[in-house]
Amino acid sequence: MYQLFKRISDIISSGIALILLSPLLIPIVIGLKLTGEGYIFYLQERVGFKNKMFSIFKFATMLKDSPNMAGGIITTKKDPRITPMGGFLRKSKINELPQLLNIFFGDISVVGPRPIMQKSFDAYPDDVQQVIYNVKPGLTGIGSLIFRDEEELITQVKESGGDTWDFYKNQIYPHKGELEKWYQKNQSFWTDLKIIFATAWTVLRPNSNIAYEWFKNLPQRKF
Repeated sequence: MYQLFKRISDIISSGIALILLSPLLIPIVIGLKLTGEGYIFYLQERVGFKNKMFSIFKFATMLKDSPNMAGGIITTKKDPRITPMGGFLRKSKINELPQLLNIFFGDISVVGPRPIMQKSFDAYPDDVQQVIYNVKPGLTGIGSLIFRDEEELITQVKESGGDTWDFYKNQIYPHKGELEKWYQKNQSFWTDLKIIFATAWTVLRPNSNIAYEWFKNLPQRKF
């Protein structure tokens, strides 16, 4: 019953959001067309429900050939491949809004583990790979909420001369995996509502610890 209700809620909420946000989305589309390389959407293959691949929608924030340029699939806060509007869109998370289409079509849900590229998925511990996408990936989730400063962390590692991929594989991904396993054990409509509200709250107050205040048994982040 929960899954059916969640799917119905996804369709209704994403449809309403697309309509209500159109006054914001349309100027962004025009701005992207007139700046950078002139392209609007970026489609990327991601691992989804039951580990099947799908194409995710995003507003274009980086140069088209960025995966083949220095830095590869890892993006830092001051990455030179980011387009003129890209920095603002990424920081505000507005670049993720086209994923409302993915929600409407049923590729993802509003709440769930963030879908990632195959290379990143392979960096998860084996036990996490087996279970993390037993639920649909989401626009937001407990892992992305706790690691909302992920780009800043990677930037710090890079600027200190560290290995960014090693940091992802041995620090970020193992902990994200534990967070998402926590979500699957505690998922409910009420949990989803709190994650949605906490996500909106931390956009306005990035230093807030609201997630740990609301979810007392959440695995503690150590860095």
